[in-house]
Amino acid sequence: MTALASSTSRTELTPARRRPVAAVAGVLGGLLLAVLWSFEFVDHVIGDNVANSVLGTDAKQTAIAGSAAGVVFAFVSGFAGTFTACNIAVFGALPDVAECSAAPRRSRLAGALAPLGWLALGLVSVAAVYGFLAVLVGSRLPQLSTDTVGDGLPVRLVQASVVFGVIGLAFAWLGLAALGLLPDPFAGRPVARLVTLGALVGGFLVGRPYPLFHKLLEQAVESHNPFYGALVLVLQSLGNVLIMAVLALLLVLGTRGAFQRWLSRPGRAAVLVGVSLLALGAFLVFYWDVRLPAMFGYGWFPTMPWNA
Repeated sequence: MTALASSTSRTELTPARRRPVAAVAGVLGGLLLAVLWSFEFVDHVIGDNVANSVLGTDAKQTAIAGSAAGVVFAFVSGFAGTFTACNIAVFGALPDVAECSAAPRRSRLAGALAPLGWLALGLVSVAAVYGFLAVLVGSRLPQLSTDTVGDGLPVRLVQASVVFGVIGLAFAWLGLAALGLLPDPFAGRPVARLVTLGALVGGFLVGRPYPLFHKLLEQAVESHNPFYGALVLVLQSLGNVLIMAVLALLLVLGTRGAFQRWLSRPGRAAVLVGVSLLALGAFLVFYWDVRLPAMFGYGWFPTMPWNA
């Protein structure tokens, strides 16, 4: 069986009794991650320090001086935001990329780059369109709003809650489909699946409230150049997936095919892909649609001493 075999044939080799167990494990994993997550540590301790170190200045306080600086800032801030709550789900695509890398090709390098290319196609398409439209819409964009609703819930976080909730549900659907528990719209179409995953990852930009991204988006809108807006958001997205891409290359090239051979065991790929997508999809839903509203008095969600 090749990596390009349909999802249906994959799940037929997965014992039926293991599929619900794997699904529950994925959802519980996402819930646990949402409970333990500390946005203060990830956004500020990791994200801000990485951006400051690479740029050699205070990324939040220093103005973006011109288009050239904006291009650099876009990629660096994207890389710095890799592990934020609005981007961590990108790693849900890693098993799919690694599995598709096992398809027969002339070289192992081509096998690794091809699925990354399809993923990037979906990613870049959404980022470019959103960047272009964001500049045209300008300050009316909810992401740039300083208004609040209800008990002080910022409008930009309402947008984030809706966007990440929808993307989380899409990830969860694909995860359940990989396990054979729901119909798979991409059965037998692995390229379409990768492009769609890339588009979902690109969609993270539509809801992202990360301060460094907010600064970049404001600068892009102030440029009044939609093509510049498209460019910097594409670079932001590429920076977001850089570590995931490097990990995929390491799994494929660094293990000299051992990882693909490990995945070739019947049913193993389906379980790994399904649990990964479910866990990160569940995390998006629990974090952005349950924990976030609870922080503003809408409902309740458990907290830890380090993230209360």
